Formats: sequence, C-alpha cells, structure tokens
Amino acid sequence: MRTLAVLFAISAAAFAQDERPVVTNARFETRAFSSTPAGDLAAQIRAGSATWFGYAVKSVPGDRSSCGWNQGTQHGWRLEGESSAIFSGTSSPGGPVHLEASPAIDVLFRVENNTVQKVGVYSTNCSLDAGGLPFVWITDVPAKASLTYLQTLVSASGADHTSYSAILAISMHEDTQASGILEQLARPAAGQRIREKAIFWLGANRGARGVAVLKNILEIDPSEQIRDKAVFALSISKQPDALDPIFRAAHNDSSPHVRAQALFWLGQKAGERAAAAIVGAIENDPDTEVKKKAVFALSQLPKDEAIPKLIEIASNQRNREVRQQAFFWLGQSGDPRALAFIEQTLMR
Repeated sequence: MRTLAVLFAISAAAFAQDERPVVTNARFETRAFSSTPAGDLAAQIRAGSATWFGYAVKSVPGDRSSCGWNQGTQHGWRLEGESSAIFSGTSSPGGPVHLEASPAIDVLFRVENNTVQKVGVYSTNCSLDAGGLPFVWITDVPAKASLTYLQTLVSASGADHTSYSAILAISMHEDTQASGILEQLARPAAGQRIREKAIFWLGANRGARGVAVLKNILEIDPSEQIRDKAVFALSISKQPDALDPIFRAAHNDSSPHVRAQALFWLGQKAGERAAAAIVGAIENDPDTEVKKKAVFALSQLPKDEAIPKLIEIASNQRNREVRQQAFFWLGQSGDPRALAFIEQTLMR
C-alpha cells in the first residue's frame, strides 16, 4: 500500500507538469520547452499581437485555490478585460476530474508587442476564459528557467503590477532557489515597494527560510517602514518560531512605531506569552504611545485574558493616558465584569 501511494504521488506530480490547463474561448497551442538558447524563456514567450502564454511548475505546500468563488461555488476567471472577472465555467468538456489539490500551479503571461503586460498565477484546475486570444501552453518548463525569467521581469518592470505578480509567482515555486531570489529582492538595492512585496511573500510562502530572512531584517535593517513590514510578514507565517522575532521587536526595537506594531500583532495571536509581553510593554516601555497601543493589543485578546488585565491597568497604572485607554476598551468590550468595574469606579 505504501509503495502504491508513493507511485501515485510521483505520477500525480509528473502529470501536473504536462497536464493541459482548463482554458476556454482560446486558440490553443501546445509547445515543448526548448533548452536553447540556454533554456531562456524570454526567447519563447514572445508575440507581436496579444497572446497568452503559460506553463505549470511545482508549488510550495498550502492552499493553491486561486479560482473565483461566488456564494460558495468555484468558478473560473476571465483573463481579458481591465481586471479579471469571475465567470461560471468550472471545467472544460471532457476535462479531468480533480479529487485532490494539484501539487502544481499555472503561471500565465499576457504578451503584446513582445512585452509582458500581465502575470497571473492560477490553480491547475481553474477554468480560464482567454477572451478569444491565442493561448500557448509550454510543457516541461524547469523551475530554474521559470524563476530566472520571473526575476528578469521584476528587474525590467520596476515597481508595478507586473513586478508584484511576478514576485508572487516566484514565492509559490517549490524550488529552494525561490527563497534566495526573494531574499535578494528584499535588500535595499531593489527599492522600497519591491522590498515590501518580497518581504510579505517571504512570510506567507517561504517557511523556515523566510522566517530566517525576516529575522535578519528586523535585527539589522535601518528602515523603520521595512522592519514594520517584516513584523507583519512574520505574523502571517505558519512557522512555529515566527513569533520569536516579534517578541524581541516588541521589547527591543529602537522605533516606537515598530514596537507598537509588534504588540498589535501579538495581540492577534493570544496565548500567555503574548499577554505577558503586552503587559510588560504597558509597564516598562518608555513611550506613552506604545503603552496606549499595547492596551489596545491587550483588548484584542480573548476576554477571559483581557478583562482582568485591563481592570488591573485601569486601577493601578500611574500614566493617566494609559489608564484612560484601559477604561475606554473596557467600556467597548460590553463585558459584565468591565461594566461593573466602571460603575463601581464612577460611584466612588
């Protein structure tokens, strides 16, 4: 049984690489990837008139469902138009039935006048309406060739939607080279907006390697705005150690804004450790604004954790502004314990 399962997994991965996508309303053509010149996709994704090109690559684990949804039902995407729109098609006639998520994604490019105008990433079982344009499907594209081409698009396009979509596509490649490219794009030379996008996807899609890069950014990057983005990216990572750098930032970052943001995202995570860090900031941070934002973060914890601590702060905190914040969030909570405390305080 184990051998059968392994063989099925191998065959499924290979099938995903060559499987024809679910495309309607298109003049469809299949081409094999050419290893010459030098395996360069730029020479193979070219067209004078508007044309869609695409290929499949193995993707990182996770939710790869990027089809349109309407009232709980999966639909497809219209590729043409000023923005992609949902349409009702879900599969092509006689197309495959997908019992499980594919281990691959489809990477698509809209090309006109030999220039890439759009980049899209879709589930392999997502229905796509090409708007009557030619659609060229390239088989057996190596991950390295895909990543090299996408990185070139980021460099050529600068900070625009094409670059941002290319960065998303890079982040979803299973190949470890993708993490290295994102790390490069997160460096100062890439520019602010490109850095921010790369940092986000390092947290969202690159696992332990992404956390390591973000931790380093938090420790050494001089930009307050970039460190802020790194804190958020860590907050969305599914890695168990992703919270550790956020705790350190909440205590030690030189910027009150970054400390406050770290406390905010800790407040969304709950748990005894998060509550202790937030209360510690209220007691010890030298900046009143950070203390006030920590009170808000505390109010976001589950009520059984938050209400007793807010009551304690409203009773004992020496900073008047911080006490006022605690009273405000107690009133907003609607919790009977909070309302009783406020009533008792007003009657003194």
